[in-house]
Amino acid sequence: MKKKTGVGIAAVAVLTVILGVLYVFTPLQNALHIGFIENLIGRYAFSLDASDLGDPLPNVKSNLNRYGGRFSENPTINETHNPYVFIDYIQLMECTGGNPGRDLFADPLNPDVTDDYDFSALIASCRGILKTGAKPLLKLGNVPEKLSRNILEAYETDGIFDVNVYPPDDYGQYYAYIRAVVEGLVEAFGLAEVQSWRFGVLTEFENADWFHAPGRDPAESLAAYCKLYDYTAQALIDVLGPDVCVGAHAMAVSEGLWDECDFIRHCANGTNYATGKTGARLCYISASYYEIAPGEFGKNQEPLPHMINRLRAAAEAAGLTDLFYGVDEGRILVGTQAGRSSNELNSRTVGYTYQAGFDARLVKQAFDCGLNYFSSWEYCSEGDNHGLPTVAYYVAAHAARFEGARFVPTETVKKGLLYKADVNVSAGYNEETGTLHVMAYNYKNSLDYRSDASLGIRIRVPQFADGAVRVTAYRIDDNCNWFDEWCADREKAGITNDAFHWSPDDGTPLWADPEAQQTFRELCAGYGDEATLTPETFTAEVVNGELYLEVTLAPNTVVFYEING
Repeated sequence: MKKKTGVGIAAVAVLTVILGVLYVFTPLQNALHIGFIENLIGRYAFSLDASDLGDPLPNVKSNLNRYGGRFSENPTINETHNPYVFIDYIQLMECTGGNPGRDLFADPLNPDVTDDYDFSALIASCRGILKTGAKPLLKLGNVPEKLSRNILEAYETDGIFDVNVYPPDDYGQYYAYIRAVVEGLVEAFGLAEVQSWRFGVLTEFENADWFHAPGRDPAESLAAYCKLYDYTAQALIDVLGPDVCVGAHAMAVSEGLWDECDFIRHCANGTNYATGKTGARLCYISASYYEIAPGEFGKNQEPLPHMINRLRAAAEAAGLTDLFYGVDEGRILVGTQAGRSSNELNSRTVGYTYQAGFDARLVKQAFDCGLNYFSSWEYCSEGDNHGLPTVAYYVAAHAARFEGARFVPTETVKKGLLYKADVNVSAGYNEETGTLHVMAYNYKNSLDYRSDASLGIRIRVPQFADGAVRVTAYRIDDNCNWFDEWCADREKAGITNDAFHWSPDDGTPLWADPEAQQTFRELCAGYGDEATLTPETFTAEVVNGELYLEVTLAPNTVVFYEING
């Protein structure tokens, strides 16, 4: 047999690259949509083996975060599209203070009295969380201003989050405050109930905009946070017992004032500032994970799996082998359009179907790297999870169904060459229900949609007898997304970007114009059909213990299959 020469291989490679580049230009697509070129560009094949089962998968959509430390005492549940069905924890950021509006004192501006505690606002928030069926995840640690009064007299607060960024003047006094907070919660809800909650210490602890020592010296700021953590965790332990679930939220996705892994090493082997013993209780490490904007994923950013694996490697090297890992906030920071104030995204998601592909990619990465959860901000058009469901809601609701299913590894047999695309599959088999869950997506890192992906998915399923099986498919695409209709209608209505405070790309808009907001609500009342996800049920054949699925996905389309033998 004649060997391929280096020149021949190079020529094939160059031709492949040229065809891939040509394919991204719309005028040439129809000409290239033929024969082997179409197969080369847009054809993917995957192999799954459900006889090779891994660990049970988590509900990666189990957490919801709330900025400002408060939650409605009497939440109205969206019965039609209820995210609380799959949300296990609601995170209250900066819930123990940091400014007079959130400090848990009767008179937060009087520095001469430091035990005039008033926990009613926090208790009401926790009561509301419990009414949803979720548990609180309370972010403690933001120091009330009057407990840092001496530092604040010397240094003007410089945080951008309207929060005291400094340590307490007296850590013993701060410990007494946190202990009183926890005792107040136990009095209101009972010891066993509060023991079932989760706790954290600060948000993005190495982010100087949230916390640092006076002068911003990295070493001093690290020591100050470790001391704050030790005293907070000890107050929890002294009230709730040694098994309390407490952890910490690092920024991690970008460089902070100091290395977050130094805190992990402190908890493993450092001297505890509160007890003088070695180490501090640490149950989890969470992080923030933000992409910059649609079309800019991975630009100067550490990929999610790398970030989680880096934190895990530091913990395990220090001897902490039983931590769990989460993302406490993140997704997409800014939109492509700016509102009156900025281009930030209120819900950190866009309303476009792009978000479905983006989220499915994160779910895949979470499963592959062992992430326990990825917290979200909002799921519906009106905020507080009211109004129309977004595509982000549909992806979350179906990703949550993987919980308890055992991980099924995916092998990529053939990878197409779609421009700026990530096409992939995740799967899990639930032994209790006998259900195989499969998620496939065509994530196109662009709002300029172009190329479809054709997927062939071969699955070895020895759990199913040969013959027909029932398959239910949930296809999340433009057909269940109202946002494209809204974009067209707002243009007709003359609603400009100035009607929004932040980016109009957001599926949960932050309004600057009440009249435009009312128009939005009136239009949304007619989008019921456009916001409805209708499943498709069909039968497929298992032959010799194997099942084959074939699907074509438009850009940023996600499909969830539930297969019952």
